[in-house]
Amino acid sequence: MALWLRACSGLLARSCLASAPGSAVRRGHRRFGVSAPQPSFGLLFDIDGVLVRGRNPIPGAAEAFGKLVLGDGRLAVPVVFVTNAGNCVRQARAEELSVVLGVEVSSDQIILSHSPLQMFHEFHNKRVLVSGQGPVEEIAKDLGFENVVTIDALRTAYPLLDMVDQSRRLKNPPPVPTDFAAIEAVVLLGEPVRWETSLQLILDVLLSTGRPTEWLSQAPCPHIPVLACNMDLLWMAEARMPRFGHGTFLVCLETLYHKITGLELRYEALIGKPSAVTYSFAEHLIVKQAKERGWDAPIRTLYAIGDNPMADIYGANLYNRYLQSQRRDPEDGPQTCRSILVCTGVYGNQGEVPPDLQESVTQTVFHGHRDFRLDPNLVEASHVVRDVGQAVELVLREEGWARDSDSVNDATTSEC
Repeated sequence: MALWLRACSGLLARSCLASAPGSAVRRGHRRFGVSAPQPSFGLLFDIDGVLVRGRNPIPGAAEAFGKLVLGDGRLAVPVVFVTNAGNCVRQARAEELSVVLGVEVSSDQIILSHSPLQMFHEFHNKRVLVSGQGPVEEIAKDLGFENVVTIDALRTAYPLLDMVDQSRRLKNPPPVPTDFAAIEAVVLLGEPVRWETSLQLILDVLLSTGRPTEWLSQAPCPHIPVLACNMDLLWMAEARMPRFGHGTFLVCLETLYHKITGLELRYEALIGKPSAVTYSFAEHLIVKQAKERGWDAPIRTLYAIGDNPMADIYGANLYNRYLQSQRRDPEDGPQTCRSILVCTGVYGNQGEVPPDLQESVTQTVFHGHRDFRLDPNLVEASHVVRDVGQAVELVLREEGWARDSDSVNDATTSEC
């Protein structure tokens, strides 16, 4: 982990973060007057299952943010939104959240699952095959990749490779191109729409060293690099039950690769929550945001609020373990990352704290990625609360910012 974090440090030191612009907030939601104490903490919010479910705001989310707003409409604490979603550009997500929360959200406050790929400069000039949905080519180029091939472009170049859907088979396919340059790496941004097409073509590229019409007698070892974003097996939308995430697609790809070759698919990088690289990136943005706002107090504590024990809580606790191992001076950065689990998403999803929460979190089927081991301590949240409103109240109380009227019980010991 330390190796990855050191590799990130060069970009983080050079990156430039503009402070989040202020905006008018619904007057009924204002929490502070013209000033507030200088914050020594930062907040990391998951989005799906915490603030929204699909396109629908979770009740109380805007009110919760109203408690974090100054009289001038700006946030009183540094905030970033850390999501494993990745089928859009940051600005689009920021605009959606601005409407939902009634607070202007900057694109520089958004960390999508693929955002840390900005730091992987050694791949930016390689010819990469990109899988996902949405404006994948635009996303990849925004991240710094210069030579992008989409699944659709590869399928167009080699139509004979995509044979599952008979209605899409060409009756008179064009000649196989001879000038199609080899793919040098595979970037998996998120779950695609047509899984069978993406699985087939990605495997073709991996089994042919990037030249999908050249069949090799043995699978290349090692195969070309694979960078994957978002390991969530499940995520929460409008449906009552969790839906398949990109982690499910990765399970399919890994299983097929092993079944065909007898070998294990290897990743050059796994990013998005619970990867420590993502939390390191979030820490940097929090600290930079505080400096841009002129807050002199060092950021000592990060609070990570999420709904998925296997992603949000595991990742926050894993990063906390890293921070503890560093034994930092308080002036050098956060000392602690505390995890807060809400019951409005993947976990609980009824808005209530289950009475046997400790057992239900730690004694469950492991939904994390194959390359992350199950450690019960890593999926045990520092706090479990009903919703994001209680999470914000808890943080304000812990930091001594809550007023007398803001009473909140720790939901790990109270009924909700």
